Amino acid sequence: MPMPTARPIRRQILTFAVVGVINTATYYGLYLLFLISLPYLGAHVLAFLLSMTGSFFLNARFTYRTRPTLRKFLLFPLTNAVNFLTTTAGVYVIVGVLHEGSRLAPLVASAAAIPATFLVSRRIMAPRMSAA
Repeated sequence: MPMPTARPIRRQILTFAVVGVINTATYYGLYLLFLISLPYLGAHVLAFLLSMTGSFFLNARFTYRTRPTLRKFLLFPLTNAVNFLTTTAGVYVIVGVLHEGSRLAPLVASAAAIPATFLVSRRIMAPRMSAA
């Protein structure tokens, strides 16, 4: 199997980042909408699940150009687990170890989590590309 060129990987990373921005905006908009009639935790969970579902289909179609399957859909939440663990560790290191401010720490940690999240996402959504 031929080695993937840098250009498609760059396109995937850029598209992955754009989908992430769309996903975040969708989550926040839905959260605010659901907050009108639901308690904040209910609004959060429902908005999170819906935006994650949208993220799955957007990444399947535009980032990896692959057919969405039930298996991929069921594995996709692992990308969020990796993101959560990476950002949590990042916030701890930035604030607890480096003694930097806590206001921007989540943004820096989130940016640092993109590569790890992308790799897990790519492994789930396009396993043949990841193996190459």
